[in-house]
Amino acid sequence: MQPPVRYSPDVEMVKPDEAETIAGLCQTFDTILQRVADDSGHAVRSVHAKAHGILEGVMRIADGLPPELAQGLFAKPGTHRVYMRLSTNAGDILPDAVSLPRGLAVKVLDAPGERLPDAEGTTQNFIMVNGPVFQAPDAQKFLGSLKLLAGTTDRAEGLKVAASTVLRGVNKALQAVGVESPTLASLGGAPNVDPLGETYYSVTPFRFGDYIAKFSLRPVSSGLTELTGTEIDASGRPDAIRETVRSEMSGIEGVWEFRVQLYRDLNRQPVEDPTVAWDEEEAPFQRVATITVGPQDSWDAARVQAVDEGMRFSVWTGLAAHRPLGNINRARNAPYRHSAAFRERFNGCPIHEPAAR
Repeated sequence: MQPPVRYSPDVEMVKPDEAETIAGLCQTFDTILQRVADDSGHAVRSVHAKAHGILEGVMRIADGLPPELAQGLFAKPGTHRVYMRLSTNAGDILPDAVSLPRGLAVKVLDAPGERLPDAEGTTQNFIMVNGPVFQAPDAQKFLGSLKLLAGTTDRAEGLKVAASTVLRGVNKALQAVGVESPTLASLGGAPNVDPLGETYYSVTPFRFGDYIAKFSLRPVSSGLTELTGTEIDASGRPDAIRETVRSEMSGIEGVWEFRVQLYRDLNRQPVEDPTVAWDEEEAPFQRVATITVGPQDSWDAARVQAVDEGMRFSVWTGLAAHRPLGNINRARNAPYRHSAAFRERFNGCPIHEPAAR
């Protein structure tokens, strides 16, 4: 196995039209945000709008990590409180019969160290989905897809449910012959799996102190692994996932391992194209921490208000040691802030980082 490649600024290649693309993303997100807010009377996130559970737990950073893994947040062993938000990726609140990729956002509290530019508070955020690759190679291609989706936001709910059923069947047929389609999944063809049993990936790369890495969160406790691959029947139950997670988390302890995939090959592991998976045989994931969540009410009203309504999750909220890298990550900064500011204005609810303890 090759040694990890050290970080240097020249691993990124900034495109000349990135500012224009980012402006287009903000404008398109505005269409989604405004339509949902006008229709429902309440503003939600422009992506991953629907939460299925808000969990509170503890991250334990491993002791005795080798130097290449003891970086940034993980440089010293210790414990941190965390909030976790389970979601699906649409920008409108859809019935759960429309099956979409799952998302998991983690906010690690009291993360010491130099902050990213304009990163408020003292937390480190990680945002992941239950697949190792992104649906578009760059922000410009993603913008094109987003414009098409914006036209159907908060529209034709019945057609989306019917289309999702068809797309799930097509996707399963492709998977049976070893073909994965992130595009089909993003359109409603994802398996309607229990989010507690899924493995999540950052998809995009980040600085990892002196190195570069992608991140992953994998369930390891039996209460979670028993749920891996379990599909939820959402027929006639618009909030079936939330109800299922709430029932399950009331009686189990969930343990996930937080893993790091170090960048080891300049040619085979591109920084700028998140549609390319980094081969795990050439660049294996390695555990640096665990997250433990005890039995709890995953839809506790006070926690939902504090976290789902009162906070935002962004890969640009965190440490300079974990700077987001690549075109897609660079394009996430302004639109995420734009979305949070819209929610704050429309709902009249201040969005803020949790206080340090």
